[in-house]
Amino acid sequence: MNFRRSAAALAAAVAVIGSAAPAVADTSAGPSPSSPALPAGLYGTTDPQYDGVWRQSLALLAQHTVEVRPAAKAVDWLTGQQCADGSFAPFRAEPGKACDAKLMVDTNSTAAAVQALAALGGHDTVTGKAVSWLKSVQNKDGGWGYTPGGPSDTNSTSVVIGALAAVGQKPESVVKDGKSPYDALLTFALPCSGDGAGAFAYQPDKKGELAANADATAAAVVAALGQGMAPKGNAKGAEARCEDSGKPGPDRAAANGASYLAQAVAKDGHLTSSLPGSTDQPDFGNTADAVVALAAQSGPAQAQKPLKWLEKNSEAWAKQSGPAAYAQLVFAARAAGADPRDFGGVDLVERLNATGPAPQAAKSDSPFGVWWTVGVFLVAGVGIGFLLSGRKKQGQS
Repeated sequence: MNFRRSAAALAAAVAVIGSAAPAVADTSAGPSPSSPALPAGLYGTTDPQYDGVWRQSLALLAQHTVEVRPAAKAVDWLTGQQCADGSFAPFRAEPGKACDAKLMVDTNSTAAAVQALAALGGHDTVTGKAVSWLKSVQNKDGGWGYTPGGPSDTNSTSVVIGALAAVGQKPESVVKDGKSPYDALLTFALPCSGDGAGAFAYQPDKKGELAANADATAAAVVAALGQGMAPKGNAKGAEARCEDSGKPGPDRAAANGASYLAQAVAKDGHLTSSLPGSTDQPDFGNTADAVVALAAQSGPAQAQKPLKWLEKNSEAWAKQSGPAAYAQLVFAARAAGADPRDFGGVDLVERLNATGPAPQAAKSDSPFGVWWTVGVFLVAGVGIGFLLSGRKKQGQS
């Protein structure tokens, strides 16, 4: 999701550039003998240098949405990645060592960690420090860039909006120089006339012009609705239409963006990406994000065509890409009303869980709680004791 336009894309790109059909890596056996040992508690088997915190955050958030309790050491690994000032880097190989100026921290990793830890609960100190840091690096236009001080972009602003919402703060109230995150987000929205009608751009080009970007649009639609990476489908959603009505507000911009996405997937059921030196290919990750955005804005019915395409075609991609990909599919299935445990015959939850430490045991389904259950056994034990005692006395009489 949002982060793919930044450093994490480097790792994924290596696997696909120059190959029309990427080979599927078997990640179930863990890293190869020549690979460095991965940290205990981390999800995925690839080098976490560019995406460790991101993929961990998505994995934990996805588990939470399907009522799976993540392993304690997986949560501890994520919280242990935080710097003293509240920020997160993509990966810290030595979390016991203080963060310094050489470590590149970023808004995307920080905001993703906030969303995951806020959902799990019990991490207010960590999320509070992270949100304070995010506010401290907010740009004067109200938005955020990938790195502190960098120009605002749609994806980074969107993932931070999701983090603010996750901790119960209203994004419109987080203001810098009179500008809110929504003010920044709307500057990237294209009008309903011309190419890319209703879409969002990632950033203006060197001439200040905007070009439609499907990844940015999917992120912006959900953010404009004031939600994070794992929203539920909008039960009251209606067909998205692009309408210019003066200066659009966030709700109007979300509907316009969903209209663009609906048209983009209408023909083939998926979005397309292109890399230098290779032919255009289906973009599985952005398609999953589009499903989430369409369902969040217009309701699950509007997301069925790309959802069905993912059910039929995404298994090899997710297996190769690892925990973040499985998480994206879980988010898409949940938002569009599908079963993540039977997604085109694939149990996404089981596959996700297998990429990292085993989750904690499920909570008891008993409405009375564990101590009531223990009490029943104790009473039963006392009863058996009286029964045996009575039988012994009868035998002695």
